[in-house]
Amino acid sequence: MEQYLSLWPTFWEGFRVTLLLLAVSGVLSLILGTLIAAMRISPIGSLRVFAAFWVEIARNTPLTLVFFFFAVVVPFLGARLPFVPLAIAALAYYTSPFVAEALRSGINGVPVGQAEAARSIGLGFSQTVSLVVLPQAFRMTIPPLINVFIALTKNTSVAGGFFVVELFAGTRALANANGNMVIPILLTAAALYLVITVPLGLLAGQIEKRVVVQR
Repeated sequence: MEQYLSLWPTFWEGFRVTLLLLAVSGVLSLILGTLIAAMRISPIGSLRVFAAFWVEIARNTPLTLVFFFFAVVVPFLGARLPFVPLAIAALAYYTSPFVAEALRSGINGVPVGQAEAARSIGLGFSQTVSLVVLPQAFRMTIPPLINVFIALTKNTSVAGGFFVVELFAGTRALANANGNMVIPILLTAAALYLVITVPLGLLAGQIEKRVVVQR
């Protein structure tokens, strides 16, 4: 038991870094995904093409390759940044198209009459989207967005292969150094991931029930 308890500082540090990656990249991907979703319905053709290109390229590129680009190619090009910000950028870039597509499905679910009514009172495209369409789309897409963030939680483990000591990397180091405790170490890591993902899943279910009632 004493040996197991001595491992907890490493578990806690990895858990803390995982939460950091999730929180910061989650916020950035939400902002970026919202912009991309707005571009997808823009009346400007070049913006629609750019957004569609962004979504298809980012969504169909393996996450490991995205990490390789940010962790290896970006520093080679002259950007001297710590690996944690680079990992956050990689996760935000990879997650943003999934956020954008979830929001676009919500936007498509907003009645056309809502936008027409907004235009009839003199609102422009940006005002219609930000004040009328997006608030309703967000309400309808919160459950799928939470599922995207659950996937993001698990995707943070890829950062462990690129010099970021998050929960997965810390678990791997502990397992290598304590061969007689591999099973307890792996179970602890799994439990710590569940500490994040299970509450998110429960939250998605509760929000989905409330949205159905409101409809």
